[in-house]
Amino acid sequence: MLQSFRSASIASTFLAALSAGTFLSSPLYAEAPKPAPGLNKINHIIVIYLENRSFDNLYGMFPGANGIANAGDAATQIDKEGKVYAVLPPVLNSNRKTADGKYSIDTRFPTDLPNKPYRSETFANIEQVTGDAWHRYYQEQLQINDGKMNKFVAWSDAGSLVMSYYDGSRLPLWEYAKKYVVMDNFFHAAFGGSFLNHFYLVCGCAPVYHNAPSNLVAQLDENGALVKDGAVTPDGFAVNTLQPINGPHSASITDPAQLLPLQDAPNIGTRLSEKGVSWAWYSGGWNDAVAGHPDPEFQFHHQVFAMFKDTAVGTPGAKAHLKDELDLVKGIHTGKLPKVVFFKPLGEDNEHPGYTNVTSGEHHTVELLRMIEKSPIWKDSVVIITYDENGGLWDHVAPPKIDKWGPGTRVPTLLISPFAKKGFVDHTQYDTTSILKLIETRWGLEPLGTRDGGANDLSNALDLGVGKSAALR
Repeated sequence: MLQSFRSASIASTFLAALSAGTFLSSPLYAEAPKPAPGLNKINHIIVIYLENRSFDNLYGMFPGANGIANAGDAATQIDKEGKVYAVLPPVLNSNRKTADGKYSIDTRFPTDLPNKPYRSETFANIEQVTGDAWHRYYQEQLQINDGKMNKFVAWSDAGSLVMSYYDGSRLPLWEYAKKYVVMDNFFHAAFGGSFLNHFYLVCGCAPVYHNAPSNLVAQLDENGALVKDGAVTPDGFAVNTLQPINGPHSASITDPAQLLPLQDAPNIGTRLSEKGVSWAWYSGGWNDAVAGHPDPEFQFHHQVFAMFKDTAVGTPGAKAHLKDELDLVKGIHTGKLPKVVFFKPLGEDNEHPGYTNVTSGEHHTVELLRMIEKSPIWKDSVVIITYDENGGLWDHVAPPKIDKWGPGTRVPTLLISPFAKKGFVDHTQYDTTSILKLIETRWGLEPLGTRDGGANDLSNALDLGVGKSAALR
């Protein structure tokens, strides 16, 4: 099993990283827009992509943010028929099942909680693992309930776990949030889970799977109501979890038709390579997974670039751009990271309910941040820490209505940089495609589509007129 740098010494991890990546390049766009004034001071954009937390779940008590105190009617949950719950239903634990295969009641939590958000650490603290909850394309739209945000319990398989939140001031990242920028109006770009939101992070698009096997395809009635859930919409878009056909994927999947076909849509890697801008996707446990012995907590469906033709496993693009966490650590230490970096932690370090806790991932992320702050790249870097989606957890702010894909629920997002406005809560409306927009604006890339083309680019969180390096920790 790959040892993460959280549990290994920095020196031993550095020595284990054997080589730096090489990068593909091709001719410049002839008519690409020029970077906005001041953005050319930024030479590295580093995206740390964590898992499955809503803004209110972790930052609902953050000073100056639009938090739980402002929840109003959204705090009161109703059932599927529209009736107000007298008390919240029991919390269920996805890690334990009853004899009939259903999730069992999590006995750490009372079975008669009042119908409102509640502090989780009273019953299960941030060092403990809770159950998981539905985070799927159709179900999230039902939870949002046309912006009323009051059916999260009704359309969950975790009971009232979805209404829990923490006092985030105990979290390691809270100090960074206070020092730099918290974005309290940032939404994950697409309804549902990690799979679709990873696509929106890199291409602002939904992957296609025409003529998918019937067992994968959702069924809707004549009114558009969900009859049978599935990974693929009736019109041929993959919206729930599938794994890459070229691998790495679970050894238990032997029918290629149950895997996502390779995608050929343009993505941010395509755009960067065409412009000659270096980039890489780093993933905890990547080397072991490609070698055929993945860590038990390696998530195959998070490896989004492996699902595109140009960077699928076995291609030159994969060799150039898909890297292991060990390579990331070496690049930070040597100051030789690509211009654009995406980092996906291994499962134990990504904060996902059901298989890890909050603090393990936060300590891992903070250790990485401290490495960056001590690195030669810190002086001209922007680090964005965000969550792929809300994990089915409640938030009180209704997402904007843009298109059939989303955005979904609000998620925590921090911007950490020498160029960041200090101690700032940014209320600007953003979603995951705003990260694409920042990258595109900085390097003069054409938008990938309407979503990133119309998104705000995070620049309101930056003070590019000053650009003074913050003191290293």
